Amino acid sequence: MEKLDQSKEHQIGDLIKHLLKKHSLSMRKLSSLCGMDTATISRIVNGKQQPKLIHLKQFSEHLDISLDKLIEASGYDIVDEKKERDMGILNSLDEIGKILGNSKLFDPQITTALIEQELVKYEQYAQTEEGHRMICHEFTAKVNQVNGVGPFIEHLKEMHMRYCDENTPSNYRTLLGSALLYFILSADIIPDYIFPVGYLDDAIAVYLVLDRLNQKGYTA
Repeated sequence: MEKLDQSKEHQIGDLIKHLLKKHSLSMRKLSSLCGMDTATISRIVNGKQQPKLIHLKQFSEHLDISLDKLIEASGYDIVDEKKERDMGILNSLDEIGKILGNSKLFDPQITTALIEQELVKYEQYAQTEEGHRMICHEFTAKVNQVNGVGPFIEHLKEMHMRYCDENTPSNYRTLLGSALLYFILSADIIPDYIFPVGYLDDAIAVYLVLDRLNQKGYTA
């Protein structure tokens, strides 16, 4: 994910200053609201540090501004759907991690940890009647909704087929269900409109589950 142009370099700082003034907030008060170090906010405002998504999400919540405007002001591209489709199928978590790291907007380790936390919750949900119903009946509609976009769709289709197979062991189905629910419910650790990584959190979820299945001796 490259910077749009050099003229955008200080836009995020100017925008945050404007929003602080608009809401009568100091950096120290914003720091308290966000749980973010005041020095970090200062460096971002003064153009000495590139904000990451975790910073921009906090600013969005506490400064009453949409996340996409903050991302664009930070100089990052917004999604181009055709380019997203052209990414093709990624083959490993390492490959995805390199893209995230190169984007400078994400910390691959933090992003992966957040996705792992969501998968744990969805693993429990997959064992409920409601979660099972959602996986069985809403998966195809979700695939159609995203027009088959993403480097993970073919994997997910295979996982869904295996989940729906009554001969699949229950513990295997629970793991499969966690990835399928992550996709269906759009947890969106990474917002979909960010090019070129908008759907990579779904792909990470898929590969994390596949890795766990492989460790348990299952093949997907």
